[in-house]
Amino acid sequence: MDKIRKLQDMINKSERIVFFGGAGVSTESGIPDFRSVDGLYNQKYEFPPEEIISHSFYKSNPEEFYRFYKDRMIFPLAVPNKAHEYLARLEKTGKLKAVITQNIDSLHTMAGCENVLELHGSVMRNYCEKCGKFYDLDYVMATEGVPMCECGGRVKPDVVLYEEQLDGKILKDAVNAIESADMLIIGGTSLIVYPAAGLIRHFFGDHLVIINKSETTADNWADLVIHEPIGEVFGQLK
Repeated sequence: MDKIRKLQDMINKSERIVFFGGAGVSTESGIPDFRSVDGLYNQKYEFPPEEIISHSFYKSNPEEFYRFYKDRMIFPLAVPNKAHEYLARLEKTGKLKAVITQNIDSLHTMAGCENVLELHGSVMRNYCEKCGKFYDLDYVMATEGVPMCECGGRVKPDVVLYEEQLDGKILKDAVNAIESADMLIIGGTSLIVYPAAGLIRHFFGDHLVIINKSETTADNWADLVIHEPIGEVFGQLK
């Protein structure tokens, strides 16, 4: 039995599937990952990208933060690919109970998934640090320099920057979803970034599947490993 048929068979036999994904899920939508040759960590800026997208840099140098953020972290024309679309269909069957994502692009929601746990937030949500008023992505993109609220407060993206903690409730919901799953599919992530990568330790179900172009730290634990682009893999499933 080839790997695609084996994956399909596991899905058919499972009733409580959880998907955990990273940047590789969105690369087929034209959004670069962080660590590839063309990724954010390999771009040339006055400051290292990991410094620019830190909480302290955002506070001390908001204009440079927003210049980088708008240029390299927002992709308003990106649309869901076959991976996002397949997961939305799988959710509608009742088998997929949750999508846990490290991505901030909200493409899973755009594709139609309803139970999406965004560990690192979303570029689609922005709020005033002073009064809490909500602002959408269009407002941020249309603003020159640092977006400001009508109250005079600075508008911050609802994304988790370096030096910031993950949302406690979302993290707890992710743990609960994985603990109750009978199948966990990990896709498009090398499982390097913690604490998110540590979530898989809470899985005690029947089938652990990893779909990623390169090797991951959990390949040896998995029941099935497919080193192919996830959109191509999901595009072959029913």
